[in-house]
This record gives sequence, C-alpha cells and structure tokens, in this order.
Amino acid sequence: MKIIDLSLPLESLKSDPRLLRNKVVYQGHRFGALAIRLMYGLPRRLLPRGLGWANETIHLSTHGTTHMDAPYHYGPTSEGKPARTIDQVPLEWCFSDGVVLDMTHKENGEVITVEDLQAELDRIEYALKPLDIVLIRTGGDAYYGTPEYFTRGTGMGRASTLWLVAQGVKVIGIDAWGFDIPLQIQADRAKRANDPHIFWEAHFAGTEREYCQLERLAHLDRLPPHGFKVSCFPLNIPGAGAGPARVVALLENEEEAARA
Repeated sequence: MKIIDLSLPLESLKSDPRLLRNKVVYQGHRFGALAIRLMYGLPRRLLPRGLGWANETIHLSTHGTTHMDAPYHYGPTSEGKPARTIDQVPLEWCFSDGVVLDMTHKENGEVITVEDLQAELDRIEYALKPLDIVLIRTGGDAYYGTPEYFTRGTGMGRASTLWLVAQGVKVIGIDAWGFDIPLQIQADRAKRANDPHIFWEAHFAGTEREYCQLERLAHLDRLPPHGFKVSCFPLNIPGAGAGPARVVALLENEEEAARA
C-alpha cells in the first residue's frame, strides 16, 4: 500500500488573511525543563541532560489549513432541518473510494459546470456511486504561500455541486483555498449584476442539499483518476462549522501506486 498526503502543513503563514491565520508557538526542551521546575519543583539537575519536554501551543482557525466544512458552515439549516455541525458528520462519509476530476484547463475566475464534470467522468471512464469522495484538481495548491492563493483560480458552482450530491456524493474536495471561485471575483460579479445568487453559490448549495467540503488539499496531481481510498476524518469540535483534517489517499493496487 502507498499512502499519499493530500494535506497542507499546519503552520504560521503570513500570506493568509489575518482573521484566518494560525499561530504555532514552539516551546523547546529548555523551556520544558523550566515548566517542570515551576509545576513540580523539580530542578534541572534531576532531569536527563537537564532538559524537559518539547511542547507547542496553537491558535487555530478551523479553516486555516486543510479542513472539512460541515453543512452548518453554509447556513443554520440544510434540507429544511438543522444543519449538522462537524462533530455530527457521519464517519462513514469520511472514508471511501476517491475520484480525481481534472479541471486544470479552466481559466481564472471560470466556474466549473455540470458539463465539465460529465466530460471528465467520460474521459476517465468512471461512473460515480454513492459515498464516492470526489476531489477537484485545479492546480491551485501551486500558489500556496503566495497572495495568489486567495485571488486566482477556478471553483465549483451551485449547479455542479448539486449535481454531484444528486449522484450520492457526500464529500467533495478541492486543491484551492476555497470551494467557489475566489471571493473577490464573486463579490465583484454580484455587485455588478445586483444579484444575490452569485456570491458563495457553491457553498450555499449546501443549504439545499447536505454535503461536506474539503478545502486546501494538495498533491492531487500525484493520484490516478480512481482506484484509491480517501481518509478525511475531521477533528471533533462540538458545534463547529469545520474541522482541520489530515487527508490522505491510500493506493492498494500496485500498478496505480507505482504510477503515483
């Protein structure tokens, strides 16, 4: 079996929007020795090499790295019922067969359509089945760590999202910062058209039909179109709209693993 990490690191990144930044503070072994002395009165001379434990503290945005969005993120209700929070997402949704749909041909600001998805499924000769985890490859992870990560790229639309959910898909992932096209492009179009149905259209589709998103994936170019499993269990955060997740692909077929 080959395991491919599809997650971004959890790190302090100044290129992230200020409100969504993580902060990781590293406390080394000397600091650990000080903590032990303050907590238990044990001097450094009674510790091996005079050193204690290493520790880290994290100020974490639930959306600040690779994560899963629960239906509650999109609105208070989904399908006319209270929307599930991340701790209520069925674990059965989080481990299933994976499918990669290549959308790298889409231009900056272009919305991915139902026809785009159907054409790619025809190309890779795959028929979706319930609980497949669909991963949308845009190439957006190439911009990680730069301002362009937030300002350029393609993304899903309302119709394409609802079409996947209608096939029984419950988890859809993307290797871009967001699931829709970049926020500023959406906002500009919504204002010009004076239309309330443009901004966050793919996200808001989740108020109509229940599904989860994986955002900020990476390395989808290392996967075959299908023939692998995806594991994407989020952190259990009561009442939250999202949870950071360590997303990995598992390739059991030797031929597929060799090509990855």
